[in-house]
Amino acid sequence: MFHQRGLSLVELVIFIVIVSVGLVGTLLVLNQTTRSSADPVIRKQSLAIAESLLEEIELMPFTFCDPDDAQATTATSATVGPNGCAAMVESLGPEPGETRYAGATPFDNVNDYHNFQMNAGNGGIRDISGTVIGGLDGYAATVTVTPTALGSITSADSLLITVTVIGPNAEPIVQQGYRTRYSPRTTP
Repeated sequence: MFHQRGLSLVELVIFIVIVSVGLVGTLLVLNQTTRSSADPVIRKQSLAIAESLLEEIELMPFTFCDPDDAQATTATSATVGPNGCAAMVESLGPEPGETRYAGATPFDNVNDYHNFQMNAGNGGIRDISGTVIGGLDGYAATVTVTPTALGSITSADSLLITVTVIGPNAEPIVQQGYRTRYSPRTTP
């Protein structure tokens, strides 16, 4: 009996083919992972923009009257009259002349942000003073404000705010929040 040591040529070729297939698969996965590794950064930036804009909007007053109205803090209905506004009932969308960036007439109510947009082709994301934020020119943001009932709170007293941010990778990030009217709630 002869005992052989080593490998035959056929065994060596099969070994090389199996190792090559495994190596190619591993390199393809590594290549795909490397190619998409920037996506988490874009996604996190989009999320930060959406959260920041949503917080800005939720901190705005939600009154029956435009905040410039003399009875804005005491009105208990969205009408002009003794229990309502002196002259300016608040409605969805900004009042004439109001913009997010205006120093003299800025957005002053949650409703003013309805259909607000910051476009990627127009400088991208801007801060509240209108200054373009460097590095965010490839991002766009859109806001909708919709009267929506929230449990026992009627749609007249509750708004659903939806902020959608689209980054350079064209993946939309959507953040939503509710703003309810909570003051004043008593009738005089």
